[in-house]
Amino acid sequence: MILIRKILFPFAAIYGLITGLRNWFYDIGIFKSAAFDVPVIAVGNLSVGGTGKSPQIEYLLRLLIPNYKVATLSRGYKRKSRGFVLADENSDAQILGDEPFQFHRKFPEVAVAVDADRVNGITKLLELAKPDVILLDDAFQHRKVKAGFYILLTTFHELYIDDFLLPTGNLRESRRGAKRADIIVVTKCPKDLSQQQQNAIRMKMRLESHQQLFFSFIDYDDFVFSDTDKINIDIIRNKKKVLIAGIAKPKPFFEHLKSKDDVILEFSDHHHFSESEISEIVKKANGNPIVTTEKDYVRLKGRKLENLFYLPIKSAFVSGSYDFDGAISQYVSGRQFS
Repeated sequence: MILIRKILFPFAAIYGLITGLRNWFYDIGIFKSAAFDVPVIAVGNLSVGGTGKSPQIEYLLRLLIPNYKVATLSRGYKRKSRGFVLADENSDAQILGDEPFQFHRKFPEVAVAVDADRVNGITKLLELAKPDVILLDDAFQHRKVKAGFYILLTTFHELYIDDFLLPTGNLRESRRGAKRADIIVVTKCPKDLSQQQQNAIRMKMRLESHQQLFFSFIDYDDFVFSDTDKINIDIIRNKKKVLIAGIAKPKPFFEHLKSKDDVILEFSDHHHFSESEISEIVKKANGNPIVTTEKDYVRLKGRKLENLFYLPIKSAFVSGSYDFDGAISQYVSGRQFS
């Protein structure tokens, strides 16, 4: 695979030229971006998948909900609906996509919408939901919208600064795109990441003067949950079970829960489970618990799987959470009264 990626280097150069020209046209105004009066925060990455966007969106929701009417707008990847959809009591993962439906389940007071056309999506949200602030999920490259605030995510083990353009690497655009970010969050760090390690990454990043850098980790819940029950994490670790993940980079999830007798089933990101796959999962479980990620749970719920549980996660900061919260609150309150 590494050899093939190196062979494809000329295509990466062409891809870089195309995306670079596109960004330049936006920068100089040949391509137009739509701006909105409402505060708009875009969360995204330079690489493909697995940087922890959903936990970061949920962190922002918890921060903002007490003081503002909040909306989220996502593309709704792999949903079976089209156009603009605003979540309601009839929505499910097939209509919204798994991540937006997860937001809708956990935060019913939030207006959750999906639309591949972000300009149209924001326009519709302002008309129908009238939010005080909008969070754009996975929209760092969506330059048809001019967000007021950009949060760029990059993982501790795969920093964008060490990566390369597709198809040789995993970057959707050049590392220069990071200059658009107001905040950069290094995600999936060790909980005990030292100040020395943080400083080394900070030096490597060569931040712009206006940018702030933060370090976060995935904080796992102490329980796994079903719709009607919960089990302590220490108990479930010692039980024979089936672990299922259809997410990008599921290794930490498996490592956190697995024991030697477990059956581990890994699927592609946003995987839609077929009836034959469901039957195979039931057969392998043989009455034992089935534990999956929260994102997969919204797609597996109601699929005739008994003893189905999910493990909630949260994004938490190694340090500096007060400064992060303050930067977000300052932007939103400033835009509210500007």
